[in-house]
Amino acid sequence: GLAGDPLWRVVGVVAYTTSTNADVSAVAAAGAAEGLVVVAEHQRSGRGRLDRRWESPPRSGVLFSVLVRPAVRPAALPLLPLLTGTAVVEAVRAVGRVESRLKWPNDVLVGDRKLGGVLVERTGDGAVVIGLGLNVSTRSDELPAPMATSLAIEGGRTDRESLVKEVLRAFARRYDTYVKAQGAPESVLPAYREICETINRRVTVHVPGGEPVTGLAVAVDDGGLLVVRDDDGRERAWSAGDVIHVRAEG
Repeated sequence: GLAGDPLWRVVGVVAYTTSTNADVSAVAAAGAAEGLVVVAEHQRSGRGRLDRRWESPPRSGVLFSVLVRPAVRPAALPLLPLLTGTAVVEAVRAVGRVESRLKWPNDVLVGDRKLGGVLVERTGDGAVVIGLGLNVSTRSDELPAPMATSLAIEGGRTDRESLVKEVLRAFARRYDTYVKAQGAPESVLPAYREICETINRRVTVHVPGGEPVTGLAVAVDDGGLLVVRDDDGRERAWSAGDVIHVRAEG
């Protein structure tokens, strides 16, 4: 199903592994070219952003990692997580038939519940490993957190193979545009901003070792940073952190 796509060279499927990101990182360190995909039916030690565990019963989700080597300036690399999140939402809407959006930077939401997430890690030789976890047929009693959800719970389609293929196709299209534009913000951000649920929401940003900041998320800037105006009217741009959408009172 991906034979006509020039980006993807090798797509491997394993029954189980410790972490698809770790598997792809090891191959990247050995000098592998971009275009490798590793899909797992089950991960024993899957990881999400901020070193959180990603838990999913066997054969109930989409779990895979890819290797790319983008020929762009280093300052453009922080846009890759946003590009990936946009591609995932595009695929979830098209194949999963569920109206999803993104919480900055790349948590996939249905309403206020988390459907999946993206983990992007750079290696020392210019490679980038991108991992994705999506809950597909997971039941309510199998979810790792109360605010999680799955395509099955949301009434969506649960064909995992079709979903993997569409995510890879959507990513390849957007990645090609991004690389040809040498990582220019306009190759990623217009589409991202349209589906980012965080913009114009009241949020609390938690950063390790720092005090939480609450305010209005006013923008995602051209570097992919979240701009928050606090209650004193001061604006700060955040490159990382745990963002909580604050629900309106009443």
